[in-house]
Amino acid sequence: MAPCVSSRNASRCEERVDESPNLGLPYILAAQSQKHVTHNEAIRALDAIVQLGVLDRDLTAPPASPADGARYIVGASPTGAWSGHAGSIAAYQDGAWMFYAPGEGWIAWVADEDVAVVWDGSVWTALTTGSGGGGSGSFTTLGINATADATNRLAVASDATLLNHDGDGHQLKINKASASDTASLLYQDAFSGRAELGLSGDDDFHLKVSADGSTWKEAILINRSTGSVSFPFTSLGGGGGREVLTGNRTYYVRTDGNDANDGLSNSSGGAFATVQKAIDTVCSIDCSVYTPTIQIGAGTYSGANTLKSFLGTQCIIVGDETTPANIIVSVSGSPCFSAFNAWTGTWHLRGLKLTTTGGGASCIHIGAPGALKFQKLEFGASTSLHMNIGGGAQVTATGNYSISGSSSAAHMGAFVGAVIYVENITVTLTGTPNFGGAGFAWASRHATIYIAGNTFSGAATGVRYTAEYLSLIQTNGLGANGLPGSSAGSTASGGVYA
Repeated sequence: MAPCVSSRNASRCEERVDESPNLGLPYILAAQSQKHVTHNEAIRALDAIVQLGVLDRDLTAPPASPADGARYIVGASPTGAWSGHAGSIAAYQDGAWMFYAPGEGWIAWVADEDVAVVWDGSVWTALTTGSGGGGSGSFTTLGINATADATNRLAVASDATLLNHDGDGHQLKINKASASDTASLLYQDAFSGRAELGLSGDDDFHLKVSADGSTWKEAILINRSTGSVSFPFTSLGGGGGREVLTGNRTYYVRTDGNDANDGLSNSSGGAFATVQKAIDTVCSIDCSVYTPTIQIGAGTYSGANTLKSFLGTQCIIVGDETTPANIIVSVSGSPCFSAFNAWTGTWHLRGLKLTTTGGGASCIHIGAPGALKFQKLEFGASTSLHMNIGGGAQVTATGNYSISGSSSAAHMGAFVGAVIYVENITVTLTGTPNFGGAGFAWASRHATIYIAGNTFSGAATGVRYTAEYLSLIQTNGLGANGLPGSSAGSTASGGVYA
């Protein structure tokens, strides 16, 4: 028996079999009197439910002055004349309300929302929105050969999905509510994540991978503001990529810092604790055409520091160029700064006081090809040389400096093809330091020291120079007594002092 469409006589409707199976329209029976009544009832039902368009689907009480033929979907918990007819079609016909119970699959157009709704047997659900030209889909969920759910509202099971242009270009847009949310593409194997790219938890662009769907490694990170590319996960075999600087950068070192910090702010919670950590950090990035600076805060630092290759032209290590003694690098048994492997890039030391104790250690000891510059340094006491330069290295004084402590072997020494340039500056000596061994300037084994046009302020004791083994100390005619010291220099084995 068909469902009862009309509520005009519900009890009789439940029992009769003299109606159509789908819409419940009454048949005109043989020998039936008043056939027009049955016919009109069927016409009235057709008028209400065929080409079904309702004015509203949210009202819970009848409107005050409905137009004849007006149709509504009765809202939840209705009252008044609509009581007990939630979800039904209410049609105002011949001055009274008629109610038609929908069948599963019925579709109605809701005029005040411009939306089509479908009855699924229990509720009306939005199907389409009208926008002309056929409308555009507006579904709570949509499954294409798949089952959608509240999380995956669109589900497609297919060997391929085509998103085609409509005459011009085509954009696929993934939008998120806030910066801390995620907007990304997730690639899975058996519904376990293996790769993800997009805005993951912030507005930078991330690409990360996983072997098991739970532990992720971030392979590429692109900064949203600068566009700089970094490769955060660098512990894989062969290392990772380097951050590329897009401007000059300063790393800070303080006695109250921590090497677990990033070094980018001048505070105890931001600065490094050791100069070596800052050097290593510079060596881990690509400086491009920009200059990194290592700014060292006031205090005494006892760690030895190794200079290394870095990708860039120059890195400045600076303390206090007005009062270098405010930043002391004092090391026992090792050089303050050293390099024994060839390096690229130029290191520039400024505004530091360097001193060593024990073990015959030089303040600066270079034993491999590379470039070092310095200015506004104060050389304190050294158990070897203040500057021990060999292995083809090149060291240049770019500004004035001072000497306040003695050295047991020499002030400056160039060996094995190394070159030292100290020209057209002022060297201030305080406290009458003594230069033991080879004296103020020592060149040996095919090395060269250019030391011309300088002003020496103060006095020192010890030998003035030693030039030996086909080496040159070039003073541009300064004379035998022109360099600091208290006794004559010497030449031997093809050494030249000129």
